[in-house]
Amino acid sequence: MSGAALQASAPARETMRGGRSALTRSRVRAAWIFIAPTLIVLALIAGWPLARTIWFSFTDASLNNLGDYEFIGFENYVANFDGEWFGLLTDPDWWRSAWNTVWFTLVSVSIETVLGIVVALILNAAFPGRGLMRAIILIPWAIPTIVSAKMWNWMLHDQFGVINDMLLRLGLIAAPITWTASPDTALWTVVMVDVWKTTPFMALLILAALQMLPGDIYEAAKVDGVHPVKVFFRVTLPLIKPALIVAVIFRALDALRVFDLIYVLTANSRDTMSMSVYARQQLVDFQEVGLGSAASTLIFLIIALLVVVTLVAGQVRMSGEAR
Repeated sequence: MSGAALQASAPARETMRGGRSALTRSRVRAAWIFIAPTLIVLALIAGWPLARTIWFSFTDASLNNLGDYEFIGFENYVANFDGEWFGLLTDPDWWRSAWNTVWFTLVSVSIETVLGIVVALILNAAFPGRGLMRAIILIPWAIPTIVSAKMWNWMLHDQFGVINDMLLRLGLIAAPITWTASPDTALWTVVMVDVWKTTPFMALLILAALQMLPGDIYEAAKVDGVHPVKVFFRVTLPLIKPALIVAVIFRALDALRVFDLIYVLTANSRDTMSMSVYARQQLVDFQEVGLGSAASTLIFLIIALLVVVTLVAGQVRMSGEAR
């Protein structure tokens, strides 16, 4: 191409660049216009209550003086009066509830992940009635948590529960067990009910990932005579790893704020109290709005920190794979 032609095409290229830039700006502007109502609604129904909760955590507000409270700084979190420490971070019940929440999250999510993989692999196989089985497996997840917790609470009752009656008839126990009242079994019972309810959620996400895998890989492995167990660990598991990580993160964040399941099954028991139950107890039972708000703020910060760490780790991993 001659120099004159190149000079003639230069303005056209600049015009195209300018046109694309203007089009991009127009699309971004239109996107903000469309999303603005949603952001405003979220700010009203989520942002404002969150801001008020954080503010109350720095005050001595209670249900008796909501109209006349004072700013006290970090005293709800930690304070020293006459050489003695007070506040949320020095309360043994808070640390017990934090440990209960972490233990519940680790155990329940681990079991749900393993069972979710097993159920997803079964539902991904071809067998008669597979569609009906997929619908049935979602029933526990579709039942509201309060309803399922109350249902299991009656089933686990030491006098009238069907679980104890069945175990007694089978000769597996000699006397009825107070599943939700005994410190030895209460938290494990909560985990069992949570696994029953939430495993279908994990299975659904993993099943979606399994159905997107290419079938020719498995046909080649079958022709080569590779054992199915080796195919799972060498092929299937690495391919569904991104979806599996997302499912585990979603479940873990949800488990960290567990409230309704523990509260219905074990009420205010110190042996099973979660962080959310602790915050509710301070706010409602003890009418300490400031202390309850401080506990709620800490729960929010813990979950927000985990989300940020997860997003940053995901971006670093994606950048490393891109390079």
